[in-house]
Amino acid sequence: MPPPTDPKGQDGAPEYRVYRSRKPWLSRGGRDDRDELAQLRGDPSAKRARPSRGPAGPRRGWSRGRIARWVLVSSLVFLVSAQIQQGQVADAANQRLGGAGYPLWSPNNILVLGSDVRTSSNAEPGAQTSGNGRSDSILLLRVGGGANSRMAIARDTIVEIPGHGRGKINGAFSIGGPALAIETVEAYTGIDINHVVLVSFADFPELIDAMGGITYRGGCVVSRINGGFARGGYTLRLKAGKTHIDGEQALALARTRKNECNKQENDLTRARRQQKVVGAMKRRLLSPFAFVRLPMIAWAAPRSLRSDMSGPTLLGLFAALATSGSPDATVLGTESGQVPDELKQRVVRRFLAG
Repeated sequence: MPPPTDPKGQDGAPEYRVYRSRKPWLSRGGRDDRDELAQLRGDPSAKRARPSRGPAGPRRGWSRGRIARWVLVSSLVFLVSAQIQQGQVADAANQRLGGAGYPLWSPNNILVLGSDVRTSSNAEPGAQTSGNGRSDSILLLRVGGGANSRMAIARDTIVEIPGHGRGKINGAFSIGGPALAIETVEAYTGIDINHVVLVSFADFPELIDAMGGITYRGGCVVSRINGGFARGGYTLRLKAGKTHIDGEQALALARTRKNECNKQENDLTRARRQQKVVGAMKRRLLSPFAFVRLPMIAWAAPRSLRSDMSGPTLLGLFAALATSGSPDATVLGTESGQVPDELKQRVVRRFLAG
């Protein structure tokens, strides 16, 4: 039997053994304990520790995977919200609409109508609080498959309303709802309408606020909606230039008829201002600020409108709008409401060629 081993060395000091550890698998940077010891000794050649990536460390950035998951979740939220809102356009309107391919890769002509029906809490004197109301704004979009153009029709334009004689084009919506509005616009312009979108002013501020507001660029605006603050309404004051506005301000801006800053404005000016609001919304949607709010925007967008489109088709429309440019909308109309045929045909040709 061998003699027991002396735990001490020859000089009486305890004996230590040094074991070399293996480099961790998938080690980041090849740093091990020897580097830490060398750094403690002041060796300048030692590799320095990288900052922790744990909960107490720096926040992780937006990787491609996280971006893809965020977009997927937002798309699902949009589809659910759109499905809840689907079926709110009358069958008579659906029967008048012509078919077209998927909006993301096929040209589609979209008629966007904003009704002037108000809720009882925000109605202006004389404004309707029930029924269809008049079409406060009339906008044609041509988008998809490389097409990208806008045409606004002034609400006071005199046209032939099928079955009802001559009158202002915005009256067609009041008389016969979206079906007659579609028929009137098609008869007046010769453009086949593929889909219709009805914008709800009641939910308009919610969508703008979900975006975190928009940045409006334009002239000075002072308007008193529903009598202004003094009479229980709303007073809008915007300085000339660039201003960041919330949903309530954006709604008041879109509704402004009489601007105390410029009393020479007319219905054409109002239509152009509405197009600026639409353009500002698109710029906001494409900004990094909106990306982090995407699920909220996805939920609010379908709630602010009614359409004949299903959730996937509506999603394709929004995707087509987001990936296309932002052309200025041509306003079809005159101060008198009478539009010469030559002018109308030129504007329509430009729209269809866009």
